[in-house]
Amino acid sequence: MSKVNVTINGKVVEVENTATVLEAATLAGVNIPRLCFLKGINENSACRLCVVEINDRGRVMMKNSCTVQVSDGMIVNTNTPRVKMSVTKNLQLLAASHRFECWKCPREHNCEFLALLRRYNIPNVMGEDDTFSKKPQIVNITDALEIDSSKCVLCGRCIAACQKLAGTGILDYNNRGFKTYVGPALNHNMDTTGCIFCGKCIQACPVGAIKEKDDIDQAIDMINNPEIYTVAQIAPSVRAALGEEFGYKMGTNVEGKIYAALQKLGFDDVTDTNFAADVTIMEEGTELLGRIEKHLKGEDAVLPMFTSCSPGWIRYIETYYPEFLPNLSTTKSPQQIQGALIKHYYANKLGVDPAKVRVISFMPCIAKKYEAKRPEMETNGLRDVDLVLTTRELARFIKREGIDFNSLEDAKLTSPLAQYTGAGVIFGATGGVMEAALRTVRDILEAKDYKDVDITPVRGTENVKEATLTIAGKELTVAVVHGAVNFPEIFEKIKANPGKYAFIEFMGCTGGCVNGGGQPVVSASVQEQVDVRAERAKALYTIDNDAKFRKSHDNPAVKALYEEFLKEPNGHLAHELLHTTYSPKGKYEE
Repeated sequence: MSKVNVTINGKVVEVENTATVLEAATLAGVNIPRLCFLKGINENSACRLCVVEINDRGRVMMKNSCTVQVSDGMIVNTNTPRVKMSVTKNLQLLAASHRFECWKCPREHNCEFLALLRRYNIPNVMGEDDTFSKKPQIVNITDALEIDSSKCVLCGRCIAACQKLAGTGILDYNNRGFKTYVGPALNHNMDTTGCIFCGKCIQACPVGAIKEKDDIDQAIDMINNPEIYTVAQIAPSVRAALGEEFGYKMGTNVEGKIYAALQKLGFDDVTDTNFAADVTIMEEGTELLGRIEKHLKGEDAVLPMFTSCSPGWIRYIETYYPEFLPNLSTTKSPQQIQGALIKHYYANKLGVDPAKVRVISFMPCIAKKYEAKRPEMETNGLRDVDLVLTTRELARFIKREGIDFNSLEDAKLTSPLAQYTGAGVIFGATGGVMEAALRTVRDILEAKDYKDVDITPVRGTENVKEATLTIAGKELTVAVVHGAVNFPEIFEKIKANPGKYAFIEFMGCTGGCVNGGGQPVVSASVQEQVDVRAERAKALYTIDNDAKFRKSHDNPAVKALYEEFLKEPNGHLAHELLHTTYSPKGKYEE
């Protein structure tokens, strides 16, 4: 690899000889338009908006900057009349087939397509011509997401993300020519295709063609119903990302403002899913201890045990590797545990009829919408969670209600179901569930109160992380894997060495929940410069470091829960309310 000199709009820039013209322009501070390009995911020159004029040894050519490699002495111009005309014509053609309803589109404030239309001041002459044929609208709607072909610009970013981040390859182009649309094969409903609802397609889409199913109106109806007692819960990673929707720096902790906003929205009570994360560790950790103790005694025990708090991961294993279902922890996710405890424990403490309680969750994940509707997620006719909104929906909800989020004074919660430890909050980052569990398991197995609680080998954004720890004189090898595309690798390792691992954390989204499919969408250009996963995770680890209690079993409110109600982890009542079952799921089956 060597350096070469490239002139871009009269400015000389030195770059690696392997760089593309687009990368060189970025280094030179030149903003070349692009729509299909998503670094490392989709680099196929489909949209032709990044076209530039290249003078290479006297030959002047129009080339796509995202795929053309630089050469020494190359001269590039990005703003010639010919370039501007090409970009303008392509944008006009895309606009002509696009259904505009920006006022209700969830991407209106960060739509990459709309930004380009504004930048180039594009008149929609073709789209407003009655003689110009528009593509037929094809939709695919589930309880978690919606696909709308009338918004699609056929950039292919969602297709690439589905393949390279989820590894499922559910999305592709259907039909040909003018009738081309993106969706699953033959437009089968996404519920039955093997989609795990990780939402990577939503985060990759530059427009609003793929989005979460909007449930804000349902939430408003519940809150405004005087016969209903509404209780909100927010997931750990929401506090590390919501601020981006209101202009805060990525990774800013806006927990106090979220609490205040939820109170202003009219909820009767506000709780925090971090509490349930601590309870999850008590249940899951006890389950792990039981399996390890059986194994050490020579009894049958299914190891490694797999975490069960990522609903995208649950859909994945039920669909693609059902033979490993016995390895799953039976503990419900924190969202479902919080909902069950609100209705079967907290409601009685408040003197409220549990049948009148509605739990609304604010989650970083669209798969949580699916999870809440699973038939297993209820006890005695009471659903654990009644409605799930994403982080993005929470932002729109706040804006719709005219709340000035930035001027809100931080609120604190007094509910016992809002008290949490540092272990609970790091659930939102990859490796966080593993670390939280090991903090408790180590203390219990060794009957010690460790002060140094950080278990750093399981942190970070490496796709598959392994660590071997000595606990109570026994070596335990654990693993953390995030991003569904990486799941097959760990399954192959398990098959190759069945006795190696004791415990494995799986997260459907790369980076964990901080980068969940319901989190604020980050534009392609920003993703090129910033590791979104790491920036948001920093906020959670800062909260953990500053917490009074950093181990789940030290949470006073969790101790009270077991003393007053559950009696013991993995006990009869805990199993009735906080544990569940799984079953194989077929693809393309109704």
